[in-house]
Amino acid sequence: MRIPDHPTLIRRRLDGRLKKLATRTPILAASLCVVDVRCGRPSCRCARGGPLHTVRRLTFKDRGTTRTVHVPKDLLMDVRSWITEHQRLKAVLKEIHALSVALIRTYVRHRRRKAGRP
Repeated sequence: MRIPDHPTLIRRRLDGRLKKLATRTPILAASLCVVDVRCGRPSCRCARGGPLHTVRRLTFKDRGTTRTVHVPKDLLMDVRSWITEHQRLKAVLKEIHALSVALIRTYVRHRRRKAGRP
């Protein structure tokens, strides 16, 4: 992202990024993992050395501890979109941070120029 030099242009871009923070969907700060597991039933094919069951798990941090939650097949597409939304918001926040720092750095210089000093 190219950051402009003038504070007015920086503020305009900053306002645009702030509008992008609005979301209507849930947000998940987690990772979706695909794991092969044995189900534990003695009569199942996986217990006799057959192919294992593929499950999806959501992994996230809760108070410093890694937690894992099973994701049902019905919710898989929704969970993926919620994770994607979190990644999008994370990128927007990174841009907002860069623009805010640029605004602070250029503020004094342009204020002096506006007052007529070099």
